[in-house]
Amino acid sequence: MTTNDSRYADTAGRAVLQTLRAYGITTVFGIPGTHNLELYRPLSDLGIHAVTTRHEQGAGYAADGWGQQTGLPGVVITTSGPGLQNAMSAVGTAYCESRPLIVLSPGAPLGQEFGDRGSLHETKDASGMAGAVAEWSRRVASAAEAVQAVHDAFELFRTARPRPIHIEIPLDVLEGPARVPSAAREARPTPPPAAGDPDAVARAAALLATAANPVVIAGGGATRATAEVTALAERLRAPVLTTLNGKGTVDERHALSLGANLRLPAPRAVAEASDVLLVLGSKLGEAELWVPALRPGGRVVRVDVSADQLQKNLAADVAVQGDVAAVVTALLSALPDRGGAATPDLSTARAETAAQIVEALPATVELGARIVEALPDDAIVAGDSSQIVYLAVANQLRQARPHSMLYMPTYATLGYGLPAAIGARVADPTRPVVTVTGDGALMFCVNELATAVEQRLDLTVVCVDNGGYAEIKQNERDRGIPPIGVDLVQPDWAALATAFGARGTRVESGADVGAAIRAAVEAGGVHLVHVRQEA
Repeated sequence: MTTNDSRYADTAGRAVLQTLRAYGITTVFGIPGTHNLELYRPLSDLGIHAVTTRHEQGAGYAADGWGQQTGLPGVVITTSGPGLQNAMSAVGTAYCESRPLIVLSPGAPLGQEFGDRGSLHETKDASGMAGAVAEWSRRVASAAEAVQAVHDAFELFRTARPRPIHIEIPLDVLEGPARVPSAAREARPTPPPAAGDPDAVARAAALLATAANPVVIAGGGATRATAEVTALAERLRAPVLTTLNGKGTVDERHALSLGANLRLPAPRAVAEASDVLLVLGSKLGEAELWVPALRPGGRVVRVDVSADQLQKNLAADVAVQGDVAAVVTALLSALPDRGGAATPDLSTARAETAAQIVEALPATVELGARIVEALPDDAIVAGDSSQIVYLAVANQLRQARPHSMLYMPTYATLGYGLPAAIGARVADPTRPVVTVTGDGALMFCVNELATAVEQRLDLTVVCVDNGGYAEIKQNERDRGIPPIGVDLVQPDWAALATAFGARGTRVESGADVGAAIRAAVEAGGVHLVHVRQEA
């Protein structure tokens, strides 16, 4: 059934979007298609802004950037079949990085599942496909079930490890009458955060209270607990290291911060030399460490909302399952004041860290330093899986608050940076937004320049062009393989940006990159700064 007479038709699509609006969702990302129009019909009436990306993968990454700024799940609307499949890389990213994401898609009408009828966008098992990547995927049979799925998603995001979910709404259900009471569409109260088992908290506090050399590692699960983690570090006089997902949990200019450099030997040595290592909201995975595992010499306390994470990759002497902010608050209440304890001298560790950053790829690190120096204070920086980011900017940039470096260290996808920056700027137009990316990564998502222009955003894109896939080229050399498939034809990047309606600037010398970035940010609008770098 199709309702063409009124934008106020109370379909299942409207009921789902009305429920999302009740939870605070003000923006959705996606592409309108033949089968998902009843998800678009109510958007204007509900005050929800629709951002049309040029690819559903971009929609997913833009939703991720939006969600990191708002603290809400990003929402993606795809059409059936290829639209949903195009979003799967973004779903995989959200799963690996533990970020909330809701994907809505239409599906085959009830009774036509696995029909193999040759219908438009027909997919063998859309929910099965999405469920293999997402935390869960649910094919609903009624509007009431669709609304309940939204409530269940928010319960997951609020009480457990946040991860992506997918809701498939059969076309006849989507376009049919909702018959869902208004009260059922209202947001449900947020449950109190789990503060952890009191006995486990007491044991953790006892270890920390007697520690002579405690160290804190904060991961992505700690980013909504900045005040609590900072207060605990100051109480313990403990150095703080973060993963890249936890970057900025403690202001990286704080006297106790060693930044998001856990991948480097010097900061890692500080953690391993502790007598009590407190790990907050991190699985300590290989992708974050670049080594198989940490090997601390002392005791280990771990705090995580997920029980599955508490012994993963590093055994805990004391494990506390609960919300990081709530558990750290409980620890603060149980810990004595350490007024006599000295603040550790981290100058040697910082000097060694700075030297180790440079060792990785000196020319790239030097260029990264010029880029970082030119970035505005409090900028949101979106990175891609490019050498200029993971070997330079991510290590060099010092940020005052979390979710200011948009990145995906575990999934390490290409094509993330530009759409994530778009989502962040849509969410927070008060902060400057810059994306730093390599040429190979930008080619995965260059079409989203059109999205940024269409949305009238102020957004600067810094493209560091080393001629292709430089890291893979080096990997091939290391294995005795002649370069194959890694030296790529490059467009005229500045002209390409202009063709999209943006501005383009070519930088011929690394010495000029800072001035070009500053000018681009000051000018506003969408501006691409192309920096040629010899591989």
